[in-house]
Amino acid sequence: MKIKRIPVGPLQANCYVIIDKDNYALIIDPGDEPQKIIEVVSSYNVENILITHSHADHIGALKELKEYFKIDIMNREKHISYETIPTPGHTKDSVSYYFKKENIVFTGDFIFEGTIGRTDLGGNSKEMKESIQYFLKRFSDTTIIYPGHGASTTLEKERKNLENILEYL
Repeated sequence: MKIKRIPVGPLQANCYVIIDKDNYALIIDPGDEPQKIIEVVSSYNVENILITHSHADHIGALKELKEYFKIDIMNREKHISYETIPTPGHTKDSVSYYFKKENIVFTGDFIFEGTIGRTDLGGNSKEMKESIQYFLKRFSDTTIIYPGHGASTTLEKERKNLENILEYL
């Protein structure tokens, strides 16, 4: 599986493109700049578009891409498998996408390198705490985290910081 990161919009939200060995693709969080995203994915068979949460910097190009690729957002993929994991806290509708075979997770604005997402823009601290606790129990230190902004990281690098954050939530 290949992963392409496309920073988009004024907040440089990470839009990701996941491509399997047969050139089937998923788009995660098309926040802005639909033409930029289309240029990257035009040579692949786009199966679906996934959204980690409904903030504008993560869904701004959704409508244009759905129309361009003729995709119903609830399509079920035939070629690329993943698990949708509710991770509320940043927002009520926050989810993460886990690709078990590759041991990678796309967290949106739930977990970043060195920190977590804000809870004052449609989420709450209690749910964030519960989501972090679940995440720490569920995933191994080798799990690679692809956040909604900034660089990727691993749970090993983030574990101590997340444990410290739990004390303050």
